[in-house]
Amino acid sequence: MAPRYRVTLTKQERKELEALTRNGKTPAKKFIHARALLLCDASPNGPAWKVADVAAALGITSRTIEHLKKRFVEDGFEAALVRKPRVKPPREVVFDGAFEARLIALACSEAPSGYRRWTVRLLADKVVELNLAPSVSHMTVQRVLKKMNVNLTSKNTGKSHQKAALPL
Repeated sequence: MAPRYRVTLTKQERKELEALTRNGKTPAKKFIHARALLLCDASPNGPAWKVADVAAALGITSRTIEHLKKRFVEDGFEAALVRKPRVKPPREVVFDGAFEARLIALACSEAPSGYRRWTVRLLADKVVELNLAPSVSHMTVQRVLKKMNVNLTSKNTGKSHQKAALPL
């Protein structure tokens, strides 16, 4: 069975949590965590509710309460109220601005012989051939071009014929 953590608040911590729950400007998640800690307080001044009762009263899961109690006991008062900062970004940046600039320059250049214009797949193959990246998907190339508002069939690449403007 998982270890149970006992929350015992000092008078100062209790006063701070009560202030957070009464000022009206506390963010919702911080407010709920403060209320949960107040209700779980097992000190002589606290109500010492059961985890299931606190979860039902606040509309959150009992697992959330257990994690909150664990953070409070192991990491301290402040760590229990704020979200843990992410150590590592969700995924590393593979293609930076320099890669995007080189890709756009390539897209605006003359198409290879035998082709009228660049295609997304041709660009992806050429990027790998020029060692701009070890591998790249044609969808990645498409996303970069779309993000930079580069259209392979429009006039800005110099490959398409200009349409005659309608007289006003």
